[in-house]
Amino acid sequence: MTRAGFIARFGPVYEASPWVAEGVWPDPPAGREALAAAMAAVVDAAPRGKKLALIRAHPELASRTKMAEASVKEQAGVGLDQCSAEEFAAFQRLNAAYDARFGFPFIYAVRGATRAEILAAFEARLENDPETEFATAIAQIHRIAGFRLADLM
Repeated sequence: MTRAGFIARFGPVYEASPWVAEGVWPDPPAGREALAAAMAAVVDAAPRGKKLALIRAHPELASRTKMAEASVKEQAGVGLDQCSAEEFAAFQRLNAAYDARFGFPFIYAVRGATRAEILAAFEARLENDPETEFATAIAQIHRIAGFRLADLM
């Protein structure tokens, strides 16, 4: 695979952050698990500012803003596009409170979760200190990337 082909295919694995795929080029490891670990290592080695930009590249949950195709599918897959008025209001309230507290969107690998589980995690994580939540957001981003890699491979 060419560099351009690799970046085109694997660049979207980390939301709007093709620098992660670029970080494993020109010698990406073979196999999904090895590639996932290598891409995660690129993120983990990045400076805090770059990690913050990666977190901020993710859309809010149950948002009606434009987002990457993968995010649309992931959120629709758990019904976040079908929230009741009460659920939508709860997501909007929690999104605003979370962003005000931490300065970045709530990140949760939604695949396989229910709306109630996501809302409960949202509430619980609002109690975290900023450093714990930053690390949790990165860990959730790695989970999302793992799901996306599995879909690609």
